[in-house]
Amino acid sequence: MGNTALQQKCETASKTGVLKISQRKLTEFPNSVKRLDQVIRVLDFSENHFALIPKEIGSFLHLKQLNLEKNRLISLPEEIGNLTKLESFNVSNNKLTTLPVTLEKLNHLKQVQITDNLLTAFPLMLCGLKHLDFLDVSRNKISEVPDGVENLYVTELVLNQNQVRSISDSIAKCPRLKTLRLEENCLQLSAVPLAILTESSISTIALEGNLFEMKEFMNLEGYDAYMERYTAVKKKMF
Repeated sequence: MGNTALQQKCETASKTGVLKISQRKLTEFPNSVKRLDQVIRVLDFSENHFALIPKEIGSFLHLKQLNLEKNRLISLPEEIGNLTKLESFNVSNNKLTTLPVTLEKLNHLKQVQITDNLLTAFPLMLCGLKHLDFLDVSRNKISEVPDGVENLYVTELVLNQNQVRSISDSIAKCPRLKTLRLEENCLQLSAVPLAILTESSISTIALEGNLFEMKEFMNLEGYDAYMERYTAVKKKMF
């Protein structure tokens, strides 16, 4: 992106609070953008070539939306935890193996997308965020949904195309979880907690593509109770 074009975008962003610079093959965070840290509310750097985001991102205290999708990120700075007004965060299609624990400070997060990365551990630092409604960590390398997940407040959790082999029974205690998607993982039928059928508020469970037939799942004790919730929700939709 030429300096003139970038400068024009920054001048406009200084008035609107919205800066979108996608598909520009950027590898470094422009200094002209750093100077807008007190005005930017929406920052879209998707489809560039960033491997790292500088710690200065932590000074963008008014950010509500941050899109870093389709870059080459190998890590995120701890300072991202300073963005306490952030509501939407997208770091899908990168090369992240871990996430900073400081994400636990982002109490206004509503939607988080971390698909198509290299995460091996479930992001427990997002548990306890009471406004978080949607979390998608599809197409990573996560092998376990661990204890502690009961503090996740999302209504929809998507874990499709990971390597999940075990799920903590505590997932049934998630206070708002309605939709759980675990398609194309490595689950045996015995690894599916019966509590999600009998003791949870989950009304949509997607488990196709695991190491059992869906007929077997439908024969589990408690499946009828789950179907009652599923049917009740569908009736409300029509």
